Amino acid sequence: MVDITGKQITLRTANAIGLVFCSPATIGQIKNGSLPKGNLFDVARAAAFIGAKLTPQLLPHCHPVQIDGMDLKFEFLDERLHGNFFENSVFSKTGIVINGTAKSIGRTGIEMELLTGISVAALEIYDMLKPVDKALEIGNIRLLDKKGGKTDRKKYLSAAPVCAVLVCSDSTAKGEREDKSGLIIKEMLEASNATVKYYKILPDEKERIQAQILEWVKEDIHFIFTTGGTGLGPRDLTVEAIKEILERDANGITEAMRNFGQQRTPLAMMSRGIAGSIAHTLILTLPGSSAGARESLEAILPAVFHARKMMKGGGH
Repeated sequence: MVDITGKQITLRTANAIGLVFCSPATIGQIKNGSLPKGNLFDVARAAAFIGAKLTPQLLPHCHPVQIDGMDLKFEFLDERLHGNFFENSVFSKTGIVINGTAKSIGRTGIEMELLTGISVAALEIYDMLKPVDKALEIGNIRLLDKKGGKTDRKKYLSAAPVCAVLVCSDSTAKGEREDKSGLIIKEMLEASNATVKYYKILPDEKERIQAQILEWVKEDIHFIFTTGGTGLGPRDLTVEAIKEILERDANGITEAMRNFGQQRTPLAMMSRGIAGSIAHTLILTLPGSSAGARESLEAILPAVFHARKMMKGGGH
């Protein structure tokens, strides 16, 4: 199964639709309640819920998903109601439209559970109508919309963010240690459609770190990401250096990073990371370890890019 541990836990929603064609006479029997197997839609709805819950057992690569909400609506096919969902040729027949919605708070989408539920509801309707209708047909099952996770990324990127990466490390600045975390940050930012204009390595010296940050702020670099100097060591000075020059803090960002990291290692609580703004630039301090830097970005990208719009007065 695909590894989803790096994904953010967000609200996921889906809307899907399906159709069971049946004869006009069958529609009449449904309406007057004379079907031999009894109430149609309550049973189909219950079958859909069971099918949705069993999706990971039916589809080998589907991760188990907590279904926090699901509802199905059944309507008789009507061009006035469903003209936006189907091609014109569909309305030459009669049938039952199954429209479903689902919600989940998790790391992966809820659309497969919903599609499975609608498919099972259609099969249940088929089974209950087959004694009275020999021309049944299931079709047009498809996803109409999904939200959450990667689907929502575009709304955070009205323009490509311009970024700078600053590696704060004595040993790396001396050439005694190869930088890994800074390159990971650069790669992840570029993968999120950001432009990394600067990548620089400095020793753990407050004055030099502050001077470099302020130089980039003056140039109006949108986002500055530092790596290293967030621990409890005697030379971990990045947090102090940046804290002294910040105009406004953004503690919610560091809370999100630490919470995400804490779910993966108890050592995340040792990070003294800080985030905040100077003018229209947002500065974020990330851990010096490769895993810490990666996980911190996984926790906040791409939503953090929305901060630029807010700092410029654009609101939410």
